[in-house]
Amino acid sequence: MGTSSSQPHALTDQVERVLAAIRPSIQADGGDLELVEITHDGQVRIRFLGACIECPSADMTLKAGIEQNLKAIVPEVTSVVAVS
Repeated sequence: MGTSSSQPHALTDQVERVLAAIRPSIQADGGDLELVEITHDGQVRIRFLGACIECPSADMTLKAGIEQNLKAIVPEVTSVVAVS
């Protein structure tokens, strides 16, 4: 495998590790999340599950919790958006 093939896997692994660290806090409130994809320009797309779907604080959690942590730990991440 060349560098271009291994880089996406390494990036996905890094993002998954950060999400795994955040996940227990989200699950404690009855919700969950899953990684849908990471675009070529570094946008991480996640799907909220469970209580997060109807939660009025989901946008705040997305930006202040998930996006902030991902950008701090994984510099390739440019943004995080929720998809349905």
